[in-house]
Amino acid sequence: MASALEEKEAIREVLAEYCFRLDDGRFAEMAGLFTENGTWDTAFGRATGRAIIAELARSLRERAGDQRPRGIHLVTNIAITLDGASARVRSNWTVVQNSAEGPKIGSGGAYLDELVKEGGQWLFRYRKIDRFIAP
Repeated sequence: MASALEEKEAIREVLAEYCFRLDDGRFAEMAGLFTENGTWDTAFGRATGRAIIAELARSLRERAGDQRPRGIHLVTNIAITLDGASARVRSNWTVVQNSAEGPKIGSGGAYLDELVKEGGQWLFRYRKIDRFIAP
């Protein structure tokens, strides 16, 4: 049986992997971090189910087109509350992007997550994205 510290570290890995997959445009793999009926609740739409989550992410990136400079998501202030095979996580996020003037903050906000452990792996059941820093 994993310790609370080990469970929290595994959850942090999911949060980081989400950012890598999203930033790299690997939307189906990003959606694979959600349960089959998980929900991705964003400022630009809400999707439930892996295929629909991947399609929403893909459409958001396509809508931004070439005007969206390369950016990376950074996650900080991660607070995890474990409850057996489920967890609630609060964290902050920032997107750092290239610009003609150099690196800049593209947007930022907070995540409110509900994760569950299925088959030994932590997955998002629900991810709410609040975006309160925007251009």
